[in-house]
Amino acid sequence: MDETRTTLTKDLLILGAGTAGTVIANKLRHRLHRAEWRITVVDRDDDHHYQPGYLFLPFGTYSPRQITRSRHTTLPDGVDFVIGDVDRVQRLASVSKPMAAWAMLVAVEEGVVELDQPVGQPGCTLRHLLSHAGGYPFEGDEAIARPEATRMYSNTGFGLAAQAIEQATDMTFADYLHDAVFVPLGMGSSVLRGSAAHGVRSNLADTCRFVAEVMRPTLIHSTTAADAEHIHYPTLAGIVPGVGRYEQCPWGLGFEVRGTKKPHWTGTTNSPRTFGHFGGSGTMFWIDPDRDLALVALADRNFDEWANTALDAWPALSDAVIAEHADRTGVTA
Repeated sequence: MDETRTTLTKDLLILGAGTAGTVIANKLRHRLHRAEWRITVVDRDDDHHYQPGYLFLPFGTYSPRQITRSRHTTLPDGVDFVIGDVDRVQRLASVSKPMAAWAMLVAVEEGVVELDQPVGQPGCTLRHLLSHAGGYPFEGDEAIARPEATRMYSNTGFGLAAQAIEQATDMTFADYLHDAVFVPLGMGSSVLRGSAAHGVRSNLADTCRFVAEVMRPTLIHSTTAADAEHIHYPTLAGIVPGVGRYEQCPWGLGFEVRGTKKPHWTGTTNSPRTFGHFGGSGTMFWIDPDRDLALVALADRNFDEWANTALDAWPALSDAVIAEHADRTGVTA
């Protein structure tokens, strides 16, 4: 990190350029120093409709052109406007796992469960399951290795972890995730349908809210959050599905840690402490704590259909984001 810089540029993202988003953007642009804050507003299109005006269309008070104007014209200089559908709900696939793990960590802090309590086969704990060290296969009820023997990415393990929460709370895990994470974070478009390992349906706006929570925890203590991104059982070898096998395959609690993996789906310039997840629906996010930077990218095409392209596109996108961040902030490492 360049210690000579005096100002760290911050990014403020406003989702929605309706009346509320526009008012907030205008007020904050006047209050926040431009050298310190970059403000971006995202909405699905550039057409702002003056809703009350529709009541007067039949009477000729307004014409259709008079009740529609470009959203970007209502924003002040110094606010970027980006078109993107942040509200489209889609399958997150395995990006569900970090969200599920966060709810389980809430349960740990509530005293509902403990990370080192037995779950699954003899010697296996909740901690083992969340870090894919429980000895369970990708799919299948029976363990095929002892705990801590290898890093074996497992949907089954997350299913067992969710069952432990259900047994301790007498709630479905979908309801617990909703109450513990989705509601307090305002993730109103998110729902778990099916497996805790891959069943969350959500949108870009809600996924960004979750990533922001991981970067600045409010639902769990900072020490618990740090444990989630910390490498558990660091010497284990293993496979990142669709990417490759690694002699050291670091993993946190629900989050994959980049470490020294090469090749990898994050950027070549991401720090080894970078952590995140990607999913079989083409979804991915990472957080680079050394830069205080995150990237979220959602797609609706099965990863298997474009894996080779994704493993070129995601690192290239990541490196471009990091380069842009460095240009703005001076943070190069």
